[in-house]
Amino acid sequence: MFKIFIIEDDQGLVTLLQDYLHKFGYVTQAVQDFEAVRTEFEQYAPHLVLLDVNLPKFDGYYWCRQIRGISTCPILFISAREGKMDQVMALENGADDYITKPFDYEIALAKIKSHLRRAYGSYAAGGNERSLNVSGLLLDVDRLLLSRGSARIELSHTEAKILDELMQKAGTVVTRDRLLEKIWDEQAFVDDNTLNVYVTRVRKKLAVLEIQDGLQTVRGQGYRLSGDWGEAQ
Repeated sequence: MFKIFIIEDDQGLVTLLQDYLHKFGYVTQAVQDFEAVRTEFEQYAPHLVLLDVNLPKFDGYYWCRQIRGISTCPILFISAREGKMDQVMALENGADDYITKPFDYEIALAKIKSHLRRAYGSYAAGGNERSLNVSGLLLDVDRLLLSRGSARIELSHTEAKILDELMQKAGTVVTRDRLLEKIWDEQAFVDDNTLNVYVTRVRKKLAVLEIQDGLQTVRGQGYRLSGDWGEAQ
């Protein structure tokens, strides 16, 4: 039974969301103290988070970073902000999706189901115990870990899926359409900037492992993981 943590200060919306999600067998908990969101998250240990942008004390971007620092569970923003930059900021701060208010509850449910499947269900990496190794760069698909030498870094589910595809086809071009097909289904949020944001995040993760130019943009085609970074020092 999946647990969903709702971080939203509109009590009316919280009640409607909880009533709707309970009909489909989900367990929910809404935040009680907006100064202790991370503590309540850790205590509840949810499978997925629904998070508003405009909140008392600190905004949703702040709490998204706090949660992402300790968990890779799916985080879906629900917000009345419709601007492109608001959605880009959500992704850059670690979110997996963005739902604009007012929203259709069936579409919101479909997005929730999609992310739960990808994180824990039939589309999840777990169960196959897969790992990939390209020139000493090791991706642990099951544990969402990327390592090189003695250094390692945690990944979000989306970052891991991008690297999974790129590492399987290392040295060759993976088209943007292929990456979008791999990562998102027709129900999930897709924007022109979405893939760019995630590729930037992947590049930052590679840079932590001292791989600066390993992920190359092939103009008009897609991306290529070169594998030419040599051994870790």
